[in-house]
Amino acid sequence: MNPTKGDVHVNRPLTNISVAYLQDQKNFIADSIFPNIPVSKQSDLYFMYDRGFFNRDEMKERAPGTESAGGDYTIEVDTPYYARVYSFHHDIPDQRRANTDSELAPDREATELVTRKGLIRRETLWVSKFFKAGVWTNDRTGVDSAPVAGTSTLRWNDDASTPIEDIRASKTIVLESTGFEPNTLVLGQKVVDALSDHPDIVDRVKYGQTANGPAMIELSELVALFKIPRIFVMKSIVNTAKEGAANVHSFIGGAHALLVYSAPTPGLMTPSGGYTFSWTGFLGAQPQGQRIKRFRMENLASDRVEIDMAFDQKLISADLGFFFDGIVKEV
Repeated sequence: MNPTKGDVHVNRPLTNISVAYLQDQKNFIADSIFPNIPVSKQSDLYFMYDRGFFNRDEMKERAPGTESAGGDYTIEVDTPYYARVYSFHHDIPDQRRANTDSELAPDREATELVTRKGLIRRETLWVSKFFKAGVWTNDRTGVDSAPVAGTSTLRWNDDASTPIEDIRASKTIVLESTGFEPNTLVLGQKVVDALSDHPDIVDRVKYGQTANGPAMIELSELVALFKIPRIFVMKSIVNTAKEGAANVHSFIGGAHALLVYSAPTPGLMTPSGGYTFSWTGFLGAQPQGQRIKRFRMENLASDRVEIDMAFDQKLISADLGFFFDGIVKEV
């Protein structure tokens, strides 16, 4: 329900207390994993090169007076991107604004609300497109026992599992298939928790403990152990309950892991597991394809704060990713 007059005008003894559970924007990582490409049009085409032509050994010895060996390559027009527009608004009625105590700031609160709605939408879309089984050429399912080679692997919360070896082997598989070594690892928060207690990982960093306390497993240690330049942790949460029902919060990223090559910068003939196409030509949107505006709704006697986001998170090369589905057991 929308705030009532009683919600925004509180008794004086309580005016020095204001509680809001606002997620840190740093917990949302969908914008950071794959390169962002600002585009002026809502949809367009992009070109795909068949890497097989570039990796084939076709040079031959050339005899005097003869032509050199030659070859060609193909370019395909891939499925176009399409930057859908997502929106959300919050209205501030004049009566509520007039009755609001000075400790409250309806415009700021409205901006915080619509911003987080946008962040949650972008994050959940990213998970639905990239962070699940069946998307990438290579994936493994976490199991509690009897893993099958090439199909499943022992969950990393099991002390007998081998996460360091699993990551190393997965990097090699992608490198051998594509010529590009994965440079990015995305982990659900529960996966990080399990890795932080895994005996193989703890054993390799335990000599860092000091008289001031035990060695702590930080992301920097995981970067060094896995030899992955970038590691992201999906800490953001979402409430899946309908309005009026009891809240049901959970991590958006679940208990999965994704190893992938992400181009450091986008460019022509630059492969990447994915790209984000942001429609910056949409009414002056920012580089990430979003804008927030406030305007008058006179028919409602209210001010409206509204966010628009226009983007398409596009899978570019499924061969550049290796997904671990349910790699830790959720309790």
